[in-house]
Amino acid sequence: MEGHPKALLPAGLHDLLPPDAAKEARAVGELVEVFAAHGYELVKPPLVEFEEGLVGGDGESAPASTFRLMDPVSQRMVGVRADMTPQVARIATTRLHNAARPLRLCYAGEVLRVKGSHSRPARQFCQVGVELIGAAQAAAGDAEVVLLAAEALARIGIEPLFIDLNLPTLVPRLCDELGLEKTRAARLRAALDRKDQAAVAAVEASGRNGKHSPGVFGALLAAAGPAEQAIEALAALSLPEISAQEAARLAEVVTLILEAKAGPDIRLTVDPVENRGFEYHAGVSFSIFSERWRAELGSGGRYLAGATPSEGGGEPATGFTLFMDTVMRVVPDLEAQRRLFVPPGVPRALSDQLRAKGWITLQGLTPAEDVLAEARRLRCTHAYVDGDIVAVG
Repeated sequence: MEGHPKALLPAGLHDLLPPDAAKEARAVGELVEVFAAHGYELVKPPLVEFEEGLVGGDGESAPASTFRLMDPVSQRMVGVRADMTPQVARIATTRLHNAARPLRLCYAGEVLRVKGSHSRPARQFCQVGVELIGAAQAAAGDAEVVLLAAEALARIGIEPLFIDLNLPTLVPRLCDELGLEKTRAARLRAALDRKDQAAVAAVEASGRNGKHSPGVFGALLAAAGPAEQAIEALAALSLPEISAQEAARLAEVVTLILEAKAGPDIRLTVDPVENRGFEYHAGVSFSIFSERWRAELGSGGRYLAGATPSEGGGEPATGFTLFMDTVMRVVPDLEAQRRLFVPPGVPRALSDQLRAKGWITLQGLTPAEDVLAEARRLRCTHAYVDGDIVAVG
């Protein structure tokens, strides 16, 4: 009963009921199956661990999004995971630090966050993803995980996909190479985040230029769009050496993805100045969308596995996470399942044979005066009546 006091749950938490729970479980299983077929091995980190283990290469401090509590055994603070990526990175760089690289790991599990967001109000949801750690060839690894995400989502019926590639390191790197002072760089970053071409031009025109080529940031903003056009626009820019190398790496990733002609239907775009949500990424990053829903289905990108905000370091890695609360909004409904009501007294061997043929059987526990009515009450599509399988009208 919805009005029952025990039915009330904290904001952002909810029960997943039939058939949605089965639908999600099947989708998660199929996603992991695709990952495994590409050599990604499943790991299962604990739901709770010491809070320092939950600080990942993204630089996010554990208290910001993590439920914290005192472990009564160790008398140390522990946290409930808010994101599985730092946990997988911890496993890779500690327990599996001697494993051959590149190391391919995948995961699936629930996370819990202190607060939801405007785009994701749920505080508990399932994450499914992969991490590719220690790949020597960065562009090939970046392309692999993008294509793997697309293939996995296509497997559960989500096509076409819109994948937006970003390079969040480009603008900070360019500001450094051009010698822009911090306050001016910050104003420029804010204008780029708003996609405000006029504001970008105003910031570029203000202050001393130094090595700054006027209009370069506005050109970066204008370059956003379909991948092939964006890469051509980036190649036409006169960028300093390191920034040019980063743009070239992005172009290489785009080329590798577009060359995978036999892959799933991907609509690829590039936004070289997008930074929000990728502040701590170390290279090519991406967001995944479907035309059926406005929120992102997942995101990923290059980072340093095992890095800490205080000590830095870390091992080059890339990967992605799918947010199953959003993914399930666009996954096609399951096909109607054949549910067969079997009255009491029918031999179990017969029910076993029916299940082997694909039927879901519900065994009656007490005699029913009207077998068809009882089957209908139990939401069965068919009933076993006098030796025949009869459709329930």
